[in-house]
Amino acid sequence: MGCMHEIFEKRWSARGLDPAATIPASDVAEILDAARWAPTWGGTQPVRMIVGVRGDEVFDAIAATLAPGNDWALSASALVLMTTRADAEDENAHTYGAVDLGLAAAQLILQATALGYTAHPMAGFESGLAVETFEIPAGHRPLLVVSIGSLADPATLSPKIQARDTKERTRLPLTEVAFGAHWGRPTPLLEP
Repeated sequence: MGCMHEIFEKRWSARGLDPAATIPASDVAEILDAARWAPTWGGTQPVRMIVGVRGDEVFDAIAATLAPGNDWALSASALVLMTTRADAEDENAHTYGAVDLGLAAAQLILQATALGYTAHPMAGFESGLAVETFEIPAGHRPLLVVSIGSLADPATLSPKIQARDTKERTRLPLTEVAFGAHWGRPTPLLEP
């Protein structure tokens, strides 16, 4: 098979972040702009982002919503809380709003990677607390927090984080996820 773009091989969800590393506002803006330009259903653009850099009150407020298992993200240079619409009346808008958020998050993560950072999406946060803290209006739902930062020296990491960050990245073989005319049978397009 051909070669996928190197950005996909570089991207990984590291937890071992350098707590002293900073991120310039210009890089944050570029990363957010990549998310803004993601494809969107019917041009609706339902994704909104709340952004903080380590040391400011927005970062601290986002960090306060994180689940205990995500305390490693306190070493991130920036945290981005991503929201989309919560339109229970229009099932398509509700569903595609989540799809749009996924596409925006992917582009955010890839742009961060292209700039030399690591970005890690997290679903482990208290969405109700986020709604309350940031006064997120009805009709919007927080779905994801993304940490953005620089990798720490592995020698400075706890053994638990070291083990998670050095674990081999794997995915199912393409033949197990890309089907043709019958579910479970690989598409013939994958044959040499």
